[in-house]
This record gives sequence, C-alpha cells and structure tokens, in this order.
Amino acid sequence: MQQYETVVILTPLLSEEVAKEVIAKFKNILTENGAEIIHEDNWGLKKLAYPIEKKTTGFYHLTEFKAPGELISKLELEYKRDERVMRFLTISLDKHAIAYNEKKRSGAFNKKPETKTEEVAK
Repeated sequence: MQQYETVVILTPLLSEEVAKEVIAKFKNILTENGAEIIHEDNWGLKKLAYPIEKKTTGFYHLTEFKAPGELISKLELEYKRDERVMRFLTISLDKHAIAYNEKKRSGAFNKKPETKTEEVAK
C-alpha cells in the first residue's frame, strides 16, 4: 500500500458541524475501502489565495493515509460529486516526504534552539 496525503477545501457557507460531517463522510469512504488513516489535521477557515466561485475563504482539512492505488480514483470521484468541496489535491508521498511528516508530527521542528549567553568581561 502506498502512502498518500490529501487536502480538501470546503465551501465557507457550511457551519463548523456540517464541515466535520463532510470530512467524516470522506474518512468513512477511506476506512471502508481498506485505507489506514495515519494523521488528520483540520486547518479551519482560511483565506484563499484567489477567489473560487466568488468565495474568498474555505475550510481546509488535510488527511494522511495508506491505501491501495485504485482507492484514489474512487475518493476523488466522491470529491467531484460533492458540491460542498471547492478544491482537493491528493498526492503520493515518497520516502522523504514520509520521513518529513513523521518528524513534523513528533515536534522536531517546533523545538527552539538554546541560546548561549556569554558574560561580558569587564
């Protein structure tokens, strides 16, 4: 099974609860078809880089999962059929991206470097 990452942008006209229901629907599609969800990250309501369908914001959600390749076409077909989805992007992760995501989740990039303080000699 290959590891994938998908980002979905939902229309901002949805309430927070409805947006969670839509994400749960797609998560259910993945698990029913044999995918293993590794990580989910809800980015919330964000400003878009450019207007889509005269909307300037959208609910962003990222899902990282392992799945067989034929499942991706089924998932993307469901994205296209759902009118609440404005945009989506699914990518296949290589070994370097997988390692990077694991480090990011473990907090390796959030650690602040220790500052060395030197006493000034008088």
